[in-house]
Amino acid sequence: MEGIRERVKGTNINEKSLLATDYLNHFNEIVMVLGLIPDMPDCLEEAKEWRPKSYPDHFRDSGFSDKELAITAYDHAPADYREMFDGTVEHMNRLVVLCLERIEAAIATDHHDAIEQATQRATNDLTRLIDVASAIINGTKPTISQDEIDDLLSA
Repeated sequence: MEGIRERVKGTNINEKSLLATDYLNHFNEIVMVLGLIPDMPDCLEEAKEWRPKSYPDHFRDSGFSDKELAITAYDHAPADYREMFDGTVEHMNRLVVLCLERIEAAIATDHHDAIEQATQRATNDLTRLIDVASAIINGTKPTISQDEIDDLLSA
């Protein structure tokens, strides 16, 4: 693993976790689109086209300069970081689906306040998990309780 740590020096890949924050752009994009929905409800259709993308697939499809190194480093990421990161990504993927359902239900009510509340909750909840994933990528082990995760994923 020491060899891979040497190879990531000077890149946007964290030397401790061997992960790169560039992956979070995939989730930041959906947060941005969800935030547009109160003023442009048609953006819901664009948001519904969003699909989960694995870490390696994100980098394969990206213009990230060190994408092959990012994929290799991910394969060598320390288990404690990798497990926390992968678990957080799984929660984010599930949360996007739930948020889309909530927003679609709010749009069906045709009440702007309901739509605004649903999208605000969605962007806040997703941003909370993006922050957790970012902390993991940056080599810290944030604490988010199972109760907090359950609250985010509750209907």
